Amino acid sequence: MSNKTMDTERIRRLSDYGQSFWLDNLTREMLHDGELKARIKEEGLRGVTSNPKTFSDSVRSGKLYNEDIESLVNQGETNEAIYEALMVSDVQKACDAFRDLYESSAKVDGYVSIEVDPRLAHDPDGTLEAARNLWESVDRPNAMIKIPGTASCLPVIEQALYEGINVNVTLLFSVSRYREVAACYLRALRRRVRDGRDVKGLASVASFFLSRIDSKLESYLDDAAKSPDKRELTQSLRGTVAIAQARAAFESYSESYSNTAWKESLQKDGALPQRLLWASTSVKNKAYPETYYVDSLVGEGTVNTMPESTVRAFAEAGNLEKNAIEKAGEEPSKVFDSLEKLGIDLEVVSQELEDEGVQKFVDAFETGLRSVVRQAKQLRGAAV
Repeated sequence: MSNKTMDTERIRRLSDYGQSFWLDNLTREMLHDGELKARIKEEGLRGVTSNPKTFSDSVRSGKLYNEDIESLVNQGETNEAIYEALMVSDVQKACDAFRDLYESSAKVDGYVSIEVDPRLAHDPDGTLEAARNLWESVDRPNAMIKIPGTASCLPVIEQALYEGINVNVTLLFSVSRYREVAACYLRALRRRVRDGRDVKGLASVASFFLSRIDSKLESYLDDAAKSPDKRELTQSLRGTVAIAQARAAFESYSESYSNTAWKESLQKDGALPQRLLWASTSVKNKAYPETYYVDSLVGEGTVNTMPESTVRAFAEAGNLEKNAIEKAGEEPSKVFDSLEKLGIDLEVVSQELEDEGVQKFVDAFETGLRSVVRQAKQLRGAAV
C-alpha cells in the first residue's frame, strides 16, 4: 500500500530521536514500481523485513512472480527451492535499494531481513545450516537472517554471529530470554576479537514482540478477576505488561552498552550494539490507540518495525517524545510484582507465546509455500 498522500514529517523525525523506522512487509510490487526507494527518501524508512504472509498474498494475487516461477520450474527446481529463490531475489533487490543508506549510516541501518525455515525452530543444526545457506544465497552485506530466539537456537545465534552473519533474533517475549540473546551477541563478538576477526559491520537486532503479550494476558487476567478481591488489581494491569517488558529490556540494553567494559573493548574495536527492535506493534485490542506501541517506545538506539496501518496512524497522530520509553507506564518491577500477586507466572506466559509464535511463523511459511506450489502447478499445465 503506497503512502504517497501521507504526511511523512512525524515518521521521518523518529530518527532525530534515535529510533529507526522499519517496515514489516516487503513486497515485489514495491520493488517493481519504485515505491521502496521512494519511501526510503520520503518517509525516512531505514529497514524492512520480508513477511511470508505478504509474500503469499503477492504470489496468489499478482503476476510479478510468474516469469521467475516458470523459469525455475523449467530448470526442474523443487517447490521449496522455488519458494526460497523468489524470496532471496526480493531480498537482494531490497538490499540494493537500501545500500546507499547502509553505507551513509555507517552500517547502522539499511538492513533487509529474511527468515530461516521456521519449521526448524527446535532443530539447531538445521537452523544453522539454513542460516548459512540463506546468507550465502542473498550475498549482500546489509542482509539479516531471522533466527527464532528459542532455547534450542541460542547456540545457533551465537555461532552464526561468530561466523559473520548478521542476525535478526525473532520471537522474544521475555526479558530473561532477551538477556540470553544479548549475551550470545557479546560472546560472539569477543570470540571474533580473540580469533583475530573483524567486528566492524557485524549487525544484529533483538526483536521483542509486544502486542501479543498484552493480548495473551487478557485471559489470565479475566480468570484472576473472578476473585472479587483481585478485580481492581487485574484491571490496573490490562495493557501494561508489554510496555513494562519493553522498558525492562531497554534498561538492560542501556546498561550493557554504556558500561566501561563495552566502551573500552568492543566499542573501540568498532563493534555495534545489538539494537532492540519492537515488533508486533499493531494494537490487537481496539480499546488502545493505534499508536500505543509506538508512542511509548521511542528510545535511543532502538528500532520500531511497523505494519502499514500503524505507520499511517503514527504519521497522522503519533506522539514524539525523546526516550519516552524511560518513563513509559508503571515501573516494570511494580507490574511484575502485581502479576506475581495474582499468581501469573510471566515466564510460563512467555513460553506459551513463543510456542504460538513459532506455529504462526510455520503456518505463514507453509501458506506461502502452498501459493508457490499452486502457481507452479498452473505453469506446469497441471490441474490445481
